[in-house]
Amino acid sequence: MPVSKVNLSEKLKAFHDYWSPRIVGELNGQQVKLAKFKGEFLKHKHEAEDELFLVLEGKLFIELAEQTLELNPGEFTIIPRGVEHKPYAPAETSVLLFEPAGTLNTGDRQNERTVSQPEKL
Repeated sequence: MPVSKVNLSEKLKAFHDYWSPRIVGELNGQQVKLAKFKGEFLKHKHEAEDELFLVLEGKLFIELAEQTLELNPGEFTIIPRGVEHKPYAPAETSVLLFEPAGTLNTGDRQNERTVSQPEKL
């Protein structure tokens, strides 16, 4: 099996829509995804999956029941399974997500923003 590298900057240039993650890698049943966020997303939770958010560019806020996290470039957080959260980004923000394959971006809520089959870049 060939081994290759992934250039995150190049992958981020390949799409422009918000809240629609793209798969850029897979390992051990997990997926590495890139997404661009801007504005507010819906409040949701993932019953069976933990979710890692790593900010590459911009600023991401994640509203939780007791606090709001502010993530800047180079910072990440892990949202444990079952924890309701609402991400929002005042300006365009690039994020790397690491989560189990098959994790829906909208968790326990399904609507027009649900991406059931993320595109592979």
